[in-house]
Amino acid sequence: MPVTTPAAQPSPPSTAGAVLPQDFDALLREDPEIADVLLAELERQSSSLQLIAAENFTSPAVLAALGSPLANKYAEGYPDARYHGGCENADAAERLARHRATALFGADHANVQPHSGSSAVLAAYAALLRPGDTVLAMGLPYGGHLTHGSPANFSGRWFEFVGYGVDPESGLIDYAQVRALAHAHRPKAIVSGSIAYPRHPDYALFRDIADEVGAYLIADAAHPMGLIAGGAAPSPVPYADVVCATTHKVLRGPRGGMILCGAELAERIDRAVFPFTQGGAQMHTIAAKAVAFGEASAPAFAAYARGVVEHARALAAGLEAEGFEITTGGTDTHLIVADPAPLGVDGRAARDRLAAVGLVLDVCALPYGDARGIRLGTAAVTTQGLDDADMVRLAALFGAAVRGDAEAGRTRAEVRELARAHPPYPPGAPGAPGAGPGRGTADPS
Repeated sequence: MPVTTPAAQPSPPSTAGAVLPQDFDALLREDPEIADVLLAELERQSSSLQLIAAENFTSPAVLAALGSPLANKYAEGYPDARYHGGCENADAAERLARHRATALFGADHANVQPHSGSSAVLAAYAALLRPGDTVLAMGLPYGGHLTHGSPANFSGRWFEFVGYGVDPESGLIDYAQVRALAHAHRPKAIVSGSIAYPRHPDYALFRDIADEVGAYLIADAAHPMGLIAGGAAPSPVPYADVVCATTHKVLRGPRGGMILCGAELAERIDRAVFPFTQGGAQMHTIAAKAVAFGEASAPAFAAYARGVVEHARALAAGLEAEGFEITTGGTDTHLIVADPAPLGVDGRAARDRLAAVGLVLDVCALPYGDARGIRLGTAAVTTQGLDDADMVRLAALFGAAVRGDAEAGRTRAEVRELARAHPPYPPGAPGAPGAGPGRGTADPS
């Protein structure tokens, strides 16, 4: 899908002779302590493999937008309705971001101001619900997010959440239970989405159940949104009243949130974001979101999204061969949830052993019992350009690290070798301190 530009955008001013504030040398001179921290983080990312399912590497263009002069601009409100002067360029950036988002996802309306995925969910609840309303969402032990009813979160304090789960044998969503709970509790809203469910939700069935009880359907698509953009996962947009998402993760943009909805809810959603739940928009981040939406509309991104899924399936199969138990028997997405218990350790011990050799990932709840497993994803390593053969090698390194059947230093050296062969920001390219990201967007087949 080509990137199209809405009419009446101002022409960019000439920057000939201008020095934009993106010079890392200036940071080195001004604040060498923070510069050292950033360089140390670049080294960490370059010498280990990032398998946290919610992380990725942005492009140099996204990084440039994040470090742009728009970071200086206050722009409360929306294009043509700001509370501050001098917002003509901020308006142009936000219009581009909204236009590209609606074109990319086929939505009527996009709000690109949420500061995070949680902020997006908060605004969706604020637009559709009142305190005390009942909401049906995936229970936290089965992969629900904090915003799906955690008592430590605003969601659990302000709303009455009922949790649905998964079939104990297959690990798949128990839609019969979802329907029964919906009819028993008559929720005001039903939430589809999870942080640790490696299969595609049946959005059409969720829509049917919501209609049966007169509930709104909110799709929390924070994790699969990049796959949806690349055509590698089904879209909730035709089914959900509101779609909440993040712009990082597989989508490979800046850290932030987004809400998609139909025209009939656009004003309610916008008012719920500003002025109800947020103040000034982060215009540099919105500009970076526009860049990411443009990148995601290119054919190379579709190849990338397919590669993410292929690599997740290959890695899941390799981990199963190494003795890990894979929930749901595999994956359709970038996500893998694995139980290391057959290897004699729990999730936390496995995470620590893997971290010690440079394999960085999360611990998560397992959809049975009280044990913890590990959650990992293939978005970042696919961006770096790793392939299916590398996934087989990775699985063997996982097994060696968790079982302890190889000297840890040797396994760490192999991980470092693999990471160094696929640097996320190769030295000498523009966009970062002495570096610029590798994209890994070639068709992995």
